[in-house]
Amino acid sequence: MWKAKIQVTLKKSVLDPQGVAVEKALKTLNYNNVGDVRVGKYLEVSVEGNDREEVESQIREMCDKLLTNPVIEDYTFEVTEV
Repeated sequence: MWKAKIQVTLKKSVLDPQGVAVEKALKTLNYNNVGDVRVGKYLEVSVEGNDREEVESQIREMCDKLLTNPVIEDYTFEVTEV
């Protein structure tokens, strides 16, 4: 059994209105040293598989086909055996 931890973020070229709102809110709380706040998604997926390469390939397919929008989002992931 493997566990994938997937982080999804908007591409740098895409405006992040939620990140802008969070940054403004932080500054109203006097956290004036923050900037360039980006909000994303975090997913954990358990996968059964024989080896790391097979599981990583499946995770890439999941991200490309369903979990992310490749036009506006980037993703990274790490896979650990559990």
